[in-house]
Amino acid sequence: MSSVPEWLATLGLSEYMDRFAENDVDISVLHLLTDQDLKELGVSLGHRRKMLAAIAELAGAARAASRSAGLPETKRRDEAERRQLSVMFCDLVGSTSLSTRLDPEDLRAVIGAYHRCCTELIEQKGGFVAKYMGDGVLAYFGYPLAYEHDAERAVQAALALVKAVPNLDTAAGVPLQVRIGIATGLVVVGDLVGKGAAQEQAVVGETPNLAARFQTLAEPGTVVISSTTRRLTGGLFEYRDLGTVALKGFGEKVPAWQVLGAGAAESRFEALRATGTPLVGRAEEIELLMCRWEQAKGGGGCVVLLSGEPGLGKSRIAQTMVERLASEPHTRLRYFCSPHHQDSPLYPSIAQLKRAAGFRRDDNDEERLAKLEAVLVRATDDLGEALSLLADLLAIPTGGRYRPLNLTPQKRKEETIRAQLAQVEGLSARQPVLMLFEDVHWSDPTTREALEMLIDRIRGLRVLLIITFRPEFTPPWISLSHVTLISLSRMPPDQCAEIIAHLTGGTTLPKEIADQIVDRTDGVPLFVEELTKNIMESGLVMQAGGAYQAAGHARPLAIPTTLQGSLLARLDRLAPTRELAQIGAALGRQFSHELISAVAQMPQHQLDDALVQLENAELIYRRGVPPDSEYIFKHALLQDAAYGMMLRSRRQQLHGRIAAVLEGEFPEAARTQPEILAHHCAEAGLVEKAIDYYLAASKRATAASNNTEASRQVARARTLLDTLPASARRATELRWKIEVGGWWWSV
Repeated sequence: MSSVPEWLATLGLSEYMDRFAENDVDISVLHLLTDQDLKELGVSLGHRRKMLAAIAELAGAARAASRSAGLPETKRRDEAERRQLSVMFCDLVGSTSLSTRLDPEDLRAVIGAYHRCCTELIEQKGGFVAKYMGDGVLAYFGYPLAYEHDAERAVQAALALVKAVPNLDTAAGVPLQVRIGIATGLVVVGDLVGKGAAQEQAVVGETPNLAARFQTLAEPGTVVISSTTRRLTGGLFEYRDLGTVALKGFGEKVPAWQVLGAGAAESRFEALRATGTPLVGRAEEIELLMCRWEQAKGGGGCVVLLSGEPGLGKSRIAQTMVERLASEPHTRLRYFCSPHHQDSPLYPSIAQLKRAAGFRRDDNDEERLAKLEAVLVRATDDLGEALSLLADLLAIPTGGRYRPLNLTPQKRKEETIRAQLAQVEGLSARQPVLMLFEDVHWSDPTTREALEMLIDRIRGLRVLLIITFRPEFTPPWISLSHVTLISLSRMPPDQCAEIIAHLTGGTTLPKEIADQIVDRTDGVPLFVEELTKNIMESGLVMQAGGAYQAAGHARPLAIPTTLQGSLLARLDRLAPTRELAQIGAALGRQFSHELISAVAQMPQHQLDDALVQLENAELIYRRGVPPDSEYIFKHALLQDAAYGMMLRSRRQQLHGRIAAVLEGEFPEAARTQPEILAHHCAEAGLVEKAIDYYLAASKRATAASNNTEASRQVARARTLLDTLPASARRATELRWKIEVGGWWWSV
């Protein structure tokens, strides 16, 4: 096999050929594709499974060919990195008792069924089974690939396991039970330890220890999570506060939470992002939406497409519309697409009907049917076929009260969609309808089919339909006359400052910290909110009088825990080019094609291809044409995430290489930008050389009457000098240079 089209043809899946080509998937990256990658390419669930199996066969065949040719198998290089991870420990309850009463072969079968169940559900939620430990399972969420909601995925997998394991049909003779602990935090992951079957990718840090302790704390059939996991999952689940608990190996008591089940929040925005911060800077968008609402109330049904990258305020605008219309007579229908249900047909409609009907966990079938009838009767007096179809959609037996429908699956789908459209028509005949369809980039194919029919029929109805999505989704309805597209832009600095003021209650932050927030969040409201809250909670500032003061020396702001996952997920989607992104991050927010080419040490065509991939993924922007181009990271926090994944040893090595390249191939840098060389030397551990460059930078700044900058450079030199042994001859010389050249800046 020499090409992707040939490979697809052998699988009978040539219909995906164009999608693979459009996304630059060639034979060299085929083995790197994940289930999530294929999902984003629009591959159906069944075909994804077929492709992944074929990819695994290719890898096995390649290894077998290497062995038969007498070639050594390729070893995985050390890819240890710093990451935020959700770690799960799952333990089978009562396994010791099982071992005393079961034949070893029967016990083996029981453990095997349990392990298979764990693996299936964990991988289904995007997790990675790192190790089987007899009756225990260790899983990571956020490695080797991060997803946007890894903590949520971990909790969902845990709840699914608690429910599924007791239903396994095994030789145990009694229902099995598990207890699960989950913790989220910063770890070092990726080192291979052990040999053969015992080999695993180890995680180092407090997080795995905490997860293991929570697992021992959990009662059979329950899930216990850390406070960080609880914060990241917000109102998505119901919890029981266990208070602070004493755990072996931990000096202080730690807070713990038991997860009870899914939460009651209507939307992901409400569950995860509700902060009480008012909408800032979107007056024009709200005014346009209100105009379209007036148009819809008069019978001119219309659609507004609201597009924007994550964090720009799509859901906040939708929520504001709900609040603005609260006092007006109207019907509100709100649908939410989910990243975890992109293969669940009509999931947004099912979830909306359940919310509207007010289903409770303890409702029986008869109660659910009565509640569904109460919802549908608001739109029509003739329930008939519609109730049969929608009851079937919700898996509610009608008990003979309604005529069963003998339809083919395709016909049933079509009629179910028509029944939903008829409901909208019936509701709009009684009063105006506001429909919100959020996060359509996560929608399933059947939902998109239903939306297409709705948008076509909406023109003559008293309906305003607002559809939100991210830019990677291309809606096919833009050209229709009754459809309006609003593309959200980032916010200017003054509006970012307004968000900060709301979060601090009007109390002023130190200017240096406030400026850092604005600079590093790049006009993304969510980033502004999360970074500001992180500062308020971290102890970096303290209130004194009518303002906040820095609690110590200002330092670069850390990426908030709530943003780590989404930033790492963006980088992990480009795993083959991530190394280049990390080199760029070490160079700085902005770097030239010429410099990264010199530092990267890779073939020029490979480097250029990687830069194009980073650019197409909108991780970086380009100005100019190579080799005279300049690149800049789209977000400062993306740069921080790429840089922060590297171990300190890797960073030090990289900065040393950058310093050597600047000195050897860009000699003018030492004369025109000595502070840049000083930074790279300092990060590389070349302390004495860094001090020399900082002093050169201070001298250059003094010559230009930039005394503030000159003072800062000398201060950095002094800080570095304190790290050298006081008795070192070179240290004495450098101290003399500082005292002679920069004594007056400390006055």
